[in-house]
Amino acid sequence: MKAMLWLALQSAWNRRHTLGLTLVALSLSVAMLLGVERARDAAKQGFEQSIAGTDLIVGARGSPLQLLLYSVFRLGEASHDMSWNSYQRLRDDPAVAWVIPLTLGDSHQGFPVLGTNQDYFEHLHYGDQLPLVLASGRRFEQLFEVVIGAEVARQLGYKLGDKLALSHGQGPEALASHEDLPFEVVGLLARTGTPVDRTLHVSLQALEAIHLGWQGGAPLPGLNIPARFVQKFDLQPKRVTAALVGLENRAGVFRLQRALHQYPYEALQAVLPGVALDQLWNMLGVVEQTLAGVSLLVLAMGLSTMVAIVWAGLGERRRELAILRSVGAGRRHIVALLALEGLLLSLAGALLGYLMLGLAAQAAASWTQAELGLTLPAWGSPASELKLLAGVLLAGLCASLLPAWRAARLTLSDGLMPRL
Repeated sequence: MKAMLWLALQSAWNRRHTLGLTLVALSLSVAMLLGVERARDAAKQGFEQSIAGTDLIVGARGSPLQLLLYSVFRLGEASHDMSWNSYQRLRDDPAVAWVIPLTLGDSHQGFPVLGTNQDYFEHLHYGDQLPLVLASGRRFEQLFEVVIGAEVARQLGYKLGDKLALSHGQGPEALASHEDLPFEVVGLLARTGTPVDRTLHVSLQALEAIHLGWQGGAPLPGLNIPARFVQKFDLQPKRVTAALVGLENRAGVFRLQRALHQYPYEALQAVLPGVALDQLWNMLGVVEQTLAGVSLLVLAMGLSTMVAIVWAGLGERRRELAILRSVGAGRRHIVALLALEGLLLSLAGALLGYLMLGLAAQAAASWTQAELGLTLPAWGSPASELKLLAGVLLAGLCASLLPAWRAARLTLSDGLMPRL
């Protein structure tokens, strides 16, 4: 075995330039395979941790996934709201520790605007129970103040003290602008990698204020209330879009969920965030499978390159293989030699790809967190990645058997006969 290994290494060294290109292609394929797997795991983990520490999401009765989408991911619109009285009853329930009211419906240059209160900054967590942190400035305190997410600040270039106007409606095609009542940026949130980064946060009273004199989603003609007179009106909200609920004792979550489903005053629903997130991720499973398929295709191309180069090199190795046959090597020895070369090449490609990905992940860690909101581990999970690397070695060994079989069919005279 030692002699076979020595022969394989010497033969590979004599063809180091050709095999070096194969090694690069194979290592890049392995790096992409592992990179896609790590990105998939990081995306799933970040997806599941978009909201943490929240026991229930409460809103008007309808689709649980729709409630999750607009309350957590700011996607879509609520078909109905829940009344302020229902929010207050929920807040006053002895089993409830805190409730965060959420009001959506306005936007700014395509970014959603969220109306809430100070409980949002106190109790909303993400990831591994991480709290929201201000990168600079403070929370909103006055009526026309706004705290913006990191992605909003980056894309629109806002800084503390800047003025902006909200628009009625969501998305880039908002219906009308509230430019007569501008907001001042007083806080910039640190990046979280969640939908918070793409959200502008104002008080519930501020949303009531900018809609004074509006009816049916449009301002009444000729009615314009100056900012200095706005606070003379009753700005208590009448309705909210949804509410995030934290319980004193999580063991009572199913009791409260059942009570809300049987709520006598209006049709409400209470959704368990973890269950809804799992359902939503399963619906997106085709994307996950597509990524895995692409990475496997790239690996197959790398192995095909290895087979093609080894196969093409058999013509140059006819004399080498014939000499081995002449000194007593049988067909099985030739097959074993080429299979061992393929295995060593696959092993080197797997280790080099693993090292390349680790160094690249370390170098780009801050960028992936800041731009993509993903925390990619530099070296991954040994248990899951060992299976992938073992699969790469097995695939490399199997791929090398084809040129090995071809080499074993070459006759001794074919290699020693001079070719004119």
